[in-house]
Amino acid sequence: MELKRVVVTGLGALTPLGNNVQEYWTGLSNGVSGAAPITRFDASKFKTKFACEVKGYNPEDYFDRKEARKMDLFTQFAMVASDEAIRDANLESVSKDRVGVIWGSGIGGLRTFQEECIAFGRGDGTPRFNPFFIPKMIADSASGNISIKNGFRGPNFITTSACASSSDSIVAAYNYIRLGMADVIVTGGSEAAITEAGIGGFNAIKAMSERNDDPQTASRPYDKDRDGFVLGEGAGALVLEDYEHAKARGAKIYAEIIGGGLSSDAYHITAPDPTGEGVVLVMQNALRDAGIKPEEVDYINTHGTSTPLGDGAEVTAIQKVFGEHAYNLNISSTKSMTGHLLGGAGGIEAVASVLAITHGVVPPTINHFTDDPDLDPKLNFTFNKAQTRDVKIAMSNTFGFGGHNTSVIFRKIND
Repeated sequence: MELKRVVVTGLGALTPLGNNVQEYWTGLSNGVSGAAPITRFDASKFKTKFACEVKGYNPEDYFDRKEARKMDLFTQFAMVASDEAIRDANLESVSKDRVGVIWGSGIGGLRTFQEECIAFGRGDGTPRFNPFFIPKMIADSASGNISIKNGFRGPNFITTSACASSSDSIVAAYNYIRLGMADVIVTGGSEAAITEAGIGGFNAIKAMSERNDDPQTASRPYDKDRDGFVLGEGAGALVLEDYEHAKARGAKIYAEIIGGGLSSDAYHITAPDPTGEGVVLVMQNALRDAGIKPEEVDYINTHGTSTPLGDGAEVTAIQKVFGEHAYNLNISSTKSMTGHLLGGAGGIEAVASVLAITHGVVPPTINHFTDDPDLDPKLNFTFNKAQTRDVKIAMSNTFGFGGHNTSVIFRKIND
């Protein structure tokens, strides 16, 4: 069976840097930080009092009030980003029987779950739950709502693998299309975990930065003084399509997706394997799937969360996989600007990788102040300022608690 080629024909984004793709790219290419004091709740008693929130978001700009009340924020974010991607791809004439939705979210409706449990705990024990509690909370409400709104009757499900969730959704969508099980799939991921439970929970495992005196510079991947990730929220969406199908209808094509790799650290439930062996394996798997050599890659959008252990393990793995070519790569972590969207990270970072190919610009790793002596200074981390480069092939890495590793490879379209 000959596998089909798969291309990207639509993009959507709702991020801490902007509420559409153009605003997001402007923020990325200009090295803007999305971090600021938390406004979603009173964080004065929390160890971390800041995050990368979506700004200027009003649900009633996108939904009527009754509709918005039926959806958790992570689903609203998914709907907004996917709507933009679907409009961008111009899918009106496409057979809806052959369009699917495969979405990613690591946590789902955390705000809804928190609010309902607190309300019950404050009562007299009589169960008085909102009838929309379960439909709002479950992670697959995002893919379900996208499908229902648009009448897409193809494959429809959610991937949940912590911070690798939306990259896994992209790889799944890629595989379904190249196997001929759908012509078009809306994919990506969303997260809305900036809640008391989210901030408190990650503080409890000492995963987040506590640089409350200077939130904008708190996410500093590869810097000697990095002290943890900054929590972000939002959504990134891509429309993936069978190349021949896209060509036949005259669709705009951003890039081709040519490979996806998966692996597991099999090491620890939260900590990365310091040897980076699982990350080595996932990048090798992606390169093998794409049928390319390591020296063909121009840019890696790294997982790069700004944690002391994780950043070092990924750099070690990159040097093992790419050898001398590692010094020719542009490496950057856009989490330095957006924060870490957990299960939504792979979605917005895939969009960033595709835009780097489209615009010939590598977004920077901002907030670099002090070299880490344990990281090779000859590597190009694209510190502090975007760099112009003809990006023909870009790799996007995402890794999650539980040891989940995913790499996705995009290529400039070559007819």
